[in-house]
Amino acid sequence: MKEAQVHASGYGSHMSSAERIPLLRRIGGGRLKAVALVLPLAVFLFVFFALPLYNVLKTAVVNDAVKVGLPRTSVAISKWDGKADVSPALQGALLADVAAGSNDQERMGDAVRQLNADLPGFRSLMAKTQRAVSNADGDVSSVKLADVDDRWTDLSFWRTIKRDSHVLTDNNLLAALDMHRDASGEVESLPDGTSANRLIIGRTFLVAFLVTLVCVLIGVPYALIASRVTGWRRSVMLTMVLIPLWTSLLVRSAAWVVILQDHGIINDTLIAVGAITHPIQLIYNRVGVLLAMSQVLLPFMVLPVYSAIQAVPKNLMPAASSLGAKPVTAFVKVLLPLILSGIVSGALLVFMSAIGYYITPTLVGGAGDQMISSVIAFYATGTADWGRAAALGLILLCATLVLYVAYARVSKSNALMGE
Repeated sequence: MKEAQVHASGYGSHMSSAERIPLLRRIGGGRLKAVALVLPLAVFLFVFFALPLYNVLKTAVVNDAVKVGLPRTSVAISKWDGKADVSPALQGALLADVAAGSNDQERMGDAVRQLNADLPGFRSLMAKTQRAVSNADGDVSSVKLADVDDRWTDLSFWRTIKRDSHVLTDNNLLAALDMHRDASGEVESLPDGTSANRLIIGRTFLVAFLVTLVCVLIGVPYALIASRVTGWRRSVMLTMVLIPLWTSLLVRSAAWVVILQDHGIINDTLIAVGAITHPIQLIYNRVGVLLAMSQVLLPFMVLPVYSAIQAVPKNLMPAASSLGAKPVTAFVKVLLPLILSGIVSGALLVFMSAIGYYITPTLVGGAGDQMISSVIAFYATGTADWGRAAALGLILLCATLVLYVAYARVSKSNALMGE
């Protein structure tokens, strides 16, 4: 390699300027063509991946609703220590913002919505204050907040304004974990029954783990059998794995609704053969979710394991048997260590896909089987609380990234081992 570089450098040094310019133009033209080929992919990744991801991260930790809706109050309250009495200047700034907010209801509404989410009662308090300012006929100095409502003498309301006036906030991340900051700024859990995000997050990881376990128990033997058979049998088995990947996820989930219902194929067959007398509840519960999700995600387990088995020399198992090892012993001590990385890779793929599932649990599961994606959709479309939706999405993203790093390391070890 070094000799070729020396030869090339020597060759270039003996070239004249007239000969060197066309060569440089060809090299430069080749690089421009390479950049032109990669540029559409880079633009696509930036527009449809990097930019939305940045917006999610920004929405989760940035909230300027109060600063935009109450600009004068945000500046004045930054000088307040949160313990002393509220100064007349700070009260005047709030009254001025309330008066200006009458002409910009959207910004004021966003600010009030954020304040009321962090401390219930702010919506009625601000509405009452707006009415008092409107009745003052432009002379806001004549309005006394303590006379408008006794709650303005409670420093917790002012502390909430001070806390929410910061652009960078952890309120959404805390709310995603069923926590918040109290009036003194300390982190504490929300009262029981207020939110169930932690319960749903735990349920999401539990369902994903159970689906992964089912896929391992079914996918590994299936991949072993598919690798042992030959000819049309192997083709049929692999085709049965690949066909679900060519079918829409919505269609597959809807098909499971038909199969698992009270008068579906399973219940009708069991009743026909006399195994049961009444339909078994297989849908709108955890059983239906596990069945449907396992079937959908099974190819992601079978294919990595099948690929790992194909890389193992075919004579290892016969050699182990010829040395006196029983089939189970030969599998555990010879084949399993060699395909373990493929099993781990498949399990990580299944788990990463399962924690973000939305359609299948929604169609097949019940109210107690909804996963974190359903909560994200509720915050995004039901209450328009994009901050909390982004915070839950950020938690899901972090979990996926951790699993992806583990998957990348396992894949790298596969490459180093030649599997």
